[in-house]
Amino acid sequence: VQLQASGGGLVQPGGSLRLSCAASGSIYRIDRMEWYRQAPGKERTLVANIADGGTTVYADSVKGRFIISRDYNKNAVYLEMNSLKPEGTAVYYCNANVKETVWVAYRQYWGLGTLVTVSS
Repeated sequence: VQLQASGGGLVQPGGSLRLSCAASGSIYRIDRMEWYRQAPGKERTLVANIADGGTTVYADSVKGRFIISRDYNKNAVYLEMNSLKPEGTAVYYCNANVKETVWVAYRQYWGLGTLVTVSS
């Protein structure tokens, strides 16, 4: 299973970006899908996640500004980021909890990350 993230780039403070992440390979079912970020010199932290049933959780720092969504047919997860702040500069990683066949347990997979730079 591979996760491919895209959509990062340079954006001015107050601007918006939409990140995408698609899972491919042997996939029977995907449970939770998540976005994490890692700023320079800091630990990787959870930004948002979305469960199989659509329930969402957000970090306090992004509530009201970011929206996570998923496309079940495409095995994809998206992160719409609005009102971006300079402290949002980080590499953003997607994560998915994947069941490859009906016979195996769920396993976590990570994408390589996409860089978001918020700067004027």
